[in-house]
Amino acid sequence: ETRRRVGSSVDDKLQQMGVTLSNGNISLGVFAECRYKVAIATADTHAGVTDFLEYTNSTHLVDFIMSCCSEDMQAKPNALSAARICKEVDVQPQNSVMVGDTPTDMEFGVNGGYGEVIGVTSGIGDEVLLRQAGATAILPDVNSLHRHFGLLNPSGSRHFSTSTRQLKYSSESKQDYVIVGAGSAGCVLANRLSEDGSNSVLSLEAGPKDTILGSKLLLWTIHMPSALMYNLCHDKFNWYYHTTPQKNMNNRVMYWPRGRVWGGSSALNAMVYIRGHALDYDRWEKEGATDWSYAHCLPYFKKSTRHTLGEDDYRGGTGPVGVTRHPMDNPLYHAFIKAGQEAGYPYTDDLNGYQQEGVGPMDSTTWKGMRSSAAVGYLHDTVSVRDNLTAETGCLVTRVIFEGGKAVGVEYRKNNELKFAAAEKSVILCGGAINTPQLLMLSGIGPAEHLREHDIPVHSNLPGVGENLQDHLEVYVQQECKKPITLYKWQQPHNMVRIGLQWFLNQSGLCGSAHLEAGGFIRSRPGIEHPDIQFHFLPSQVVDHGRGKIEYEAYQLHVGSMRQTSRGYLRLQSADPSQHPIIEPNYLSTDIDIWEMRQCIKLSREIFAQPAFDEFRARELRPGDDADTDEKIDAFVRKYGDSAYHPSCTCKMGTDEMSVVNPLTMEVYGVDNLRVVDASVMPSVVSGNLNGPTLMVAEKAADIIRGISPLTPAFNVPVYKPATLTTQR
Repeated sequence: ETRRRVGSSVDDKLQQMGVTLSNGNISLGVFAECRYKVAIATADTHAGVTDFLEYTNSTHLVDFIMSCCSEDMQAKPNALSAARICKEVDVQPQNSVMVGDTPTDMEFGVNGGYGEVIGVTSGIGDEVLLRQAGATAILPDVNSLHRHFGLLNPSGSRHFSTSTRQLKYSSESKQDYVIVGAGSAGCVLANRLSEDGSNSVLSLEAGPKDTILGSKLLLWTIHMPSALMYNLCHDKFNWYYHTTPQKNMNNRVMYWPRGRVWGGSSALNAMVYIRGHALDYDRWEKEGATDWSYAHCLPYFKKSTRHTLGEDDYRGGTGPVGVTRHPMDNPLYHAFIKAGQEAGYPYTDDLNGYQQEGVGPMDSTTWKGMRSSAAVGYLHDTVSVRDNLTAETGCLVTRVIFEGGKAVGVEYRKNNELKFAAAEKSVILCGGAINTPQLLMLSGIGPAEHLREHDIPVHSNLPGVGENLQDHLEVYVQQECKKPITLYKWQQPHNMVRIGLQWFLNQSGLCGSAHLEAGGFIRSRPGIEHPDIQFHFLPSQVVDHGRGKIEYEAYQLHVGSMRQTSRGYLRLQSADPSQHPIIEPNYLSTDIDIWEMRQCIKLSREIFAQPAFDEFRARELRPGDDADTDEKIDAFVRKYGDSAYHPSCTCKMGTDEMSVVNPLTMEVYGVDNLRVVDASVMPSVVSGNLNGPTLMVAEKAADIIRGISPLTPAFNVPVYKPATLTTQR
């Protein structure tokens, strides 16, 4: 009623009245998950009650309302009204519980023959009066109800010290492996674990399939490589995450798209296939990830891919994910590669091969003019022919279920129903660097103090869950082009129709590429052992993640430092699984990170100033000629720097006290039958894009989980080393 009176100022008014809503539906939410029915009996108006439920986002949690407006409503403590509620919700009185804060409420439950009558003292309730009126139990507030009913057991784990089957699930299933998430890692595991016909595998994906009626062409916004920006503009296939305001970047809230569809972020990304440097993986081993050196990882990189140029010591030839070397038909690609050499950097013919350092052509996860996502490579054909693999969509996993110290399955919502999937051998979390730590914390695994803040009982105190968040920050250095040879004209509506039709006919032409066909890696300064700056060259302009209008004939470098020292974290915003977590990347929190981003812009400008660009170069669009001092360059980075979409490392493998995952088994420390396989297990972010490394991690993990012999390490494959480290190039 207050809301109806005071309108838009309701929040302030409620605060003045001492009413807090932040956790108001904790018990209701738990009851709804457990399929208890909830009714409200009140002397308030029906409109006031429904309005308040809408305001607190609780409407879906209540099955029936009896108000002063209800037909045949008899004032409490009339037993007829108590009986009518039971009839409406189809529950016997002896199986019903009355909860209230007045003696009349207690008498109402007693007169109605309810099985339990609970008084709460958080309203106007007085414990003595409530007991005198018949209360069988007294609780401090409504948010204690779910504990009272045993939905949280005394040991601190969420419910079910005896059996999860005590819950009233709409359906239950049992299989050997339950895989949470059908993204890059999840698709790999679904395929590899189901290769053994004796294993039954269930894949649960929150988003939809990446096809319509089995057709990739009908869902062209995913499978047409040049259409990649479309799905960054809405949340249909995208978790659409945002960070906290970044204090070192003008308090900007940063947009973090992540895939919520078969294939995960491999269905949304720019399809750049980069593995990182060999020394990244040797560093992993030094950081505690035993047997994850480059020699151990290279065979799995090869196993996951097939390259248009065929197999060699570094490239795969028969793997599920297609990798293409595009022809670089636009002269601007060649201008960039030549300019890089003119600036003193070497040419490399394979950024994933012997020599990462330098400039050259860049590979892409496309195949025959279409996106080659993890779902296309690992899931599409497999799920249709293997009876032991089931892949469900539209499933939001709400928590992992434990019996003692063992994970026995997961609880998930689908079509507004709560379901349970049991796992005989293992629950495997493949949700990525955001969703996986969120689900672990919702399940009671994480920093104990933080879990208690959200009334989540602690199953296992692992302080590293959600910590160590790493990402790549990048900026766009944009140059206007004097010649009409960029993609600008093809991005006009009438020409888009023309090239789109060509792609629909035979998957060829400009729509068959994401157009990031050239790039490079360089060192920011002397003494750096391997490249720490990455370039993606694009013969076009990108504005606001592709959500803004392109205005010029232009080309640009996406440039950023690869091993930033800033560390962030991820926290729960609430105990509600549908609420996005708090994402704090903590960008530019160290002086060296600020210097490196400044250096990225200076070195990019130097390349664009080389003779190879003389015939194309017009004015600098960004940062612009006025950004002519270190202070102004830093200000540009703060204003326009953005995520390269590479979140990682939030459940790192290792052996120190902040490690979450055992690198030898992929199991979560302190819990049996629970594993994590995705970018969150990386001890530190690699020097490059993350899709290729994530596929590799999953391929290697699949052999670990299956208990089969690992592929032979590639100890004798050579890796380029600079002739000297005393100079920057």
